[in-house]
Amino acid sequence: MDLLIVHEDSSIIILNKPPGLVIHPAPGHHNGTLVHGLLHHCRDLSGIGGILRPGIVHRLDKDTSGLMVVAKNDYAHGFLSSQFKKGAVNKRYLALVHGILKGKDGEIDLPISRHPRRRKEMAVIPSKGKRALTLWRKKQEIGDKFTLLSVTLKTGRTHQIRVHLSHLGHPIVGDPVYGHKKNWWKTHCPQAIDIVPQIKRQVLHAELLGFVHPDSGTYCEFTSPLPDDIGQIIKSMISIFSLV
Repeated sequence: MDLLIVHEDSSIIILNKPPGLVIHPAPGHHNGTLVHGLLHHCRDLSGIGGILRPGIVHRLDKDTSGLMVVAKNDYAHGFLSSQFKKGAVNKRYLALVHGILKGKDGEIDLPISRHPRRRKEMAVIPSKGKRALTLWRKKQEIGDKFTLLSVTLKTGRTHQIRVHLSHLGHPIVGDPVYGHKKNWWKTHCPQAIDIVPQIKRQVLHAELLGFVHPDSGTYCEFTSPLPDDIGQIIKSMISIFSLV
């Protein structure tokens, strides 16, 4: 596996995860995960994450691309994990969503828990969910159907961005779980129906990751350019709606 390494030193590895890559072994994904690639690249990863998750401090969904930090030793793992738990890590994403959000920016402060019936999914559950805080800022409106957002996570709940935006009625384009199905395009956006084959995953990318380095104690920040597939989808949409 060719890991897309943005930065590496004695304590951490910063990776640019491609879409479609599972982080660690799980039912249905026993081989070819990011962990397998990391173990081949670095034989002495932190063992705190356990046999199946060595070095893993946080995760991205399979079809979300972008930046991740991996700990190479136990001290770095504990140091970074503490920052994630405290919400001290700067995590910014780019998301393309259905619909036009009101205003230039806003926050979504709604608790998230396991869905009561669909156990593989998450949902906003005010009565028993854990607090989840998502900040969003509008980057661009595309016609009257889509909005390009810059999204910052202040907590790290499973599927947080996807669940929060879907709950607002603005699901991420291409989200197979919380988003609109393919039939939506025929009814609500026929002018962009030719773009649908290009959308093979949720249009969500972790573009910035910032934290205090476990060795130096100083803040460091890394960025990732927009992947080609997302860039092409946005370009195609802008082209279509500029002609409408």
